[in-house]
Amino acid sequence: MRYPETQRPPLPDWMKVRLKMGTSATSGSVRNVVATRKLVTVCEEASCPNLGHCWGHGTATFMVMGDRCTRRCGFCDIRTAKPQALDPDEPLRVAEAIRDMGLKHAVITSVDRDDLADCGSTHFANVVLKTRALNPNTTIEVLIPDFKGRKEDLERIYQAKPEIINHNVETVPSLYKDICPQSSYSVSLAVLEQSASRGFLTKSGIILGLGETIPEVEQVLRDLRAAGVGLATIGQYLQPSAAHAPLKGFIPPEVFTELYEYGMSIGFLHIESGPLVRSSYHAGEALDRILGQHRASEI
Repeated sequence: MRYPETQRPPLPDWMKVRLKMGTSATSGSVRNVVATRKLVTVCEEASCPNLGHCWGHGTATFMVMGDRCTRRCGFCDIRTAKPQALDPDEPLRVAEAIRDMGLKHAVITSVDRDDLADCGSTHFANVVLKTRALNPNTTIEVLIPDFKGRKEDLERIYQAKPEIINHNVETVPSLYKDICPQSSYSVSLAVLEQSASRGFLTKSGIILGLGETIPEVEQVLRDLRAAGVGLATIGQYLQPSAAHAPLKGFIPPEVFTELYEYGMSIGFLHIESGPLVRSSYHAGEALDRILGQHRASEI
C-alpha cells in the first residue's frame, strides 16, 4: 500500500530530549556479538529509538527467519520482499549469542513468513528450544506473528515453553484496513486468548498517533483483558519515512499516564506506557514480580 506523502509534524520537546543515542562499552559488546553471530535484531531493522538505551544495558531483541517480511504494515520499517530460505544454524547462533551476552531475559521475535507451510512456527520453536538448552537460567519472551491463527502452529510455540508470549495488536480495529491490511484484529485477539488459556503470561502492545481515539484505545485495553492478557505496552508511532502511514500527531505524555492508570485499574499486571515505549522496552525489569503475580493468579 502506498500512502500520500505528508509533511511530518516536528518533534515536540519531550521526544527530542530522549531520542539521544548513547555509546558505551556494553553497547559495543552487544553490537559485536550480533555481528559475529550474523544475527538480525529488530532494534536495527525496525529503527527502534531505544537502541542506544537497550544495547547500553546489554539487551537486544533478536529477530529470526530473516529480515524480509511477507506482510506490508503501514507503520513498520522492516522491508517487505521475497524472503530467503531459513537458516538451519540460526537457532544455535541465537542461543550462543544469548549465552555470550549473559542475558537474564531474552526477547525473540520474527518477521511474518506466510510463504511457509507452517508460517515458520517450527523454526521459531527451535530457536526457543535451543536457547533454553544453552541458557537454562534465562527467561524467554517471544513476540510472535499471528501464524494465521492456526492452532497447530501455535502449539509448537507452546511446546517450547517460553515464559511470556507476546503478540501485538498494533492499532485499533477501525484502522486495521489501512495500517495492517494483511492482518486481523479478531485473529490477534484469538491468538492471545488461546495463549492465555494455556496458562502462559501474555502480552500485547499498541502504538498511538495513527488517528485512533482515546475511547478506541481504552476499548482495546478492555478487549485485551477479556482475552486474558496480563502485560501491555503503549507507545508513540514514529513515521519511518514519508512512504509509511502518515503520523497524525504526537500524543502528550500525560495521555500515556492516563492510559497506564486506566489499564492498571482494569486488572493488568504491568503496563509500560510512554512516547518511546516499544514491545520489548524494559522487558526484563521487574520480571520476577510479574511472573510471581501471574502464578498467584493461576492458583
